[in-house]
Amino acid sequence: MKYKQLGRTGLFVSELCFGTMTFGGEGMWTKIGSLDQQSSTALVKTAFDAGINFIDTANVYSGGLSEKITGQALRDLGLGRQDYVLATKAMGPMGDGVNDRGTSRYHLMDQIDASLTRLGLDHIDLYQIHGWDPATPMEETLRALDDIVRSGKARYIGVSNWAAWQITKALGVSERRNWERFASLQAYYSLAGRDLEQEIVPMLESEGLGLMVWSPLAGGFLSGKYTRNGEAEGRRAEFDFPPIDKETAYDAVDVMRAIAEEKGASVPQIALAWLLAKPAVTSVILGAKRPEQLTDNIGAADIELSDEDMARLDSAAPPASTYPGWMLERQGEYRKGGVAGGDPQK
Repeated sequence: MKYKQLGRTGLFVSELCFGTMTFGGEGMWTKIGSLDQQSSTALVKTAFDAGINFIDTANVYSGGLSEKITGQALRDLGLGRQDYVLATKAMGPMGDGVNDRGTSRYHLMDQIDASLTRLGLDHIDLYQIHGWDPATPMEETLRALDDIVRSGKARYIGVSNWAAWQITKALGVSERRNWERFASLQAYYSLAGRDLEQEIVPMLESEGLGLMVWSPLAGGFLSGKYTRNGEAEGRRAEFDFPPIDKETAYDAVDVMRAIAEEKGASVPQIALAWLLAKPAVTSVILGAKRPEQLTDNIGAADIELSDEDMARLDSAAPPASTYPGWMLERQGEYRKGGVAGGDPQK
């Protein structure tokens, strides 16, 4: 297992992160998973035995039940607090009240305490905003997060599902006010969904943020069990998310299957190995319902993809070319030539 620095911090996390969305299973979350305490603890053990030191959850998963199960699993396994990095998130609805959601100071200050209670911890290592809240001024959210870090209830802060311009603006506000800055972004990225390569990845590389990848198998679509003529099964049969171009994804699976056969690997391992080979990626979040599924996914850390393998995969499911990306690339070509010693006017 490799360990990578999280953004510009001095914190190192495993390149594979274990996600607990399958724990508990209440309400809409039953479509993702409904593992009880014993099954959940067994998965956490499998992850840590393989060298994973990074675990990600959220207050909204099963209405807080996932956090409770996660905290109990860590205690049941006797893991020392210094042995793992715990990340959780806040924003989603945690009650029926009008203020039981969002990223207001009111809600975040309430939910950091609630998460700590459910987890049975005295601090969160990475406290993340789970999404964009158009009703709350950005400055209010960032000041609340700074206060949470200064209080010792969280060590670092991150964000999830924000646009590049929103993150860049937040970094500017934090720098100007001398507040804690975001250390990382948690975002959707897969061979079937490469949208973030246009704006977000360049921003992350420019500003020094780590990238945590959620749904690396595109909701199970890249597991290899879906075929063009087959009946839908698994999670996507009930919860068809995240949205993807399925024809392009099928093309990617065809290439993944061929490479998997060449390497004696599974199709999911190739999908995960492709992400692990991307320089912008810090850690890939694995979710599982069964130990054998998790063990197979963890095996991706041992897969080495050659430059040729990466080229085959990249070309199988290329990212969509959208403006201003295609214009930036076109106009930038002559400057690249100048840097390399060519004619900067051509």
